[in-house]
Amino acid sequence: MLADILVNFPVREFLLSVGVLCGISLFLAIIMVVADATINYYGQVKLKINKDRELEVEGGRTLLTTLKDEDIFIPSACGGRGSCGLCKCKITAGAGEALVTELPWLTAEEHRDGVRLTCQVKVKNDIEMEIPEELFSVKQFETEVVSLRDLTYDIKEVRLKLLEPVEMDYKAGQFIQIEVPEYELTDEPVYRAYSMSSEPAEKNVVEVEVRLVPNGICSTYVHQHLKVGQKMTINGPHGDFGLREGDSEMICIAGGSGMAPIKSILLDMLRNGNQRPVRYFFGARAVRDLFLLDEMRQLEEQMPNFKFIPALSHPDPEDQWDGETGLITEVVERHVASAADKQAYLCGSPLMIDACIKVLSDKGMPSEQIFYDKF
Repeated sequence: MLADILVNFPVREFLLSVGVLCGISLFLAIIMVVADATINYYGQVKLKINKDRELEVEGGRTLLTTLKDEDIFIPSACGGRGSCGLCKCKITAGAGEALVTELPWLTAEEHRDGVRLTCQVKVKNDIEMEIPEELFSVKQFETEVVSLRDLTYDIKEVRLKLLEPVEMDYKAGQFIQIEVPEYELTDEPVYRAYSMSSEPAEKNVVEVEVRLVPNGICSTYVHQHLKVGQKMTINGPHGDFGLREGDSEMICIAGGSGMAPIKSILLDMLRNGNQRPVRYFFGARAVRDLFLLDEMRQLEEQMPNFKFIPALSHPDPEDQWDGETGLITEVVERHVASAADKQAYLCGSPLMIDACIKVLSDKGMPSEQIFYDKF
């Protein structure tokens, strides 16, 4: 039976049909490639920045990427995925209407004034825009990894030596963007933002603390692939989080890798002989989430007006913890009777920061004296 079927099978017609289908598929693929190249080709377009700078660029990519290739680095904590809202710029002409992916990150006033997320704006036409002048001083640096240290099971300290240029001028509290090359989690280089934990006086080295995020492109690369001696590209400095003028007591609150900018600020204060009173509340879940305790205790010895207050929200029985317990907001509420004459510096998750702002506001701290860095 099977032999009869094989003998009578129309092989020639079958092969011809397969050939025709393959030809049609190839033809359609070519049409799609040509159409994509034609439809998405916008030619050369002009970017006019702050009314006095004009660039001629290739159209078709996002404004964030286009500016980066022109050595203008707009901060973007999410690497251009539209999930951080950090890459805002005012666009006065040429960008069209805001996309639905942008609206959650824009206030009503920003939307009305033409503020956009540069990672979501595609360069199709001539564009006129405004960006802060300080972004023109942001540079790209080639660096080398000189040390890697596990601070906890999920936070790694990375120290980078600057190779070209060899120095960076920055303020304590600012951040850099690290470029991660192509690997199994990304088919193109991406940037992620990390606050510097190093001392600004040490201009040829920058240090960051990277917390491992499940499936996080940059944090996975740092924790699983990065090696001492490896070269990395970064850009910076970015941000305006940092010490303000005044001599009133500082209330610092952080959790996890939010330690980084607070540590940098404290080291800078120590070097400059700043004697302002500081109480630093650091929240963690259990003992295994605490780190840099020895460094903080050493700072207490070197800075007579500095007090470090770690607190655990859910200590494990084996921790044998006899320090402060509870949510960090609860600890702050117990320790701070009145905040009316103080300043606050907060770094951590949006939920934590919002909760801390409420506690401090309830205790009389004016909103203009609360400074924070959400991540």
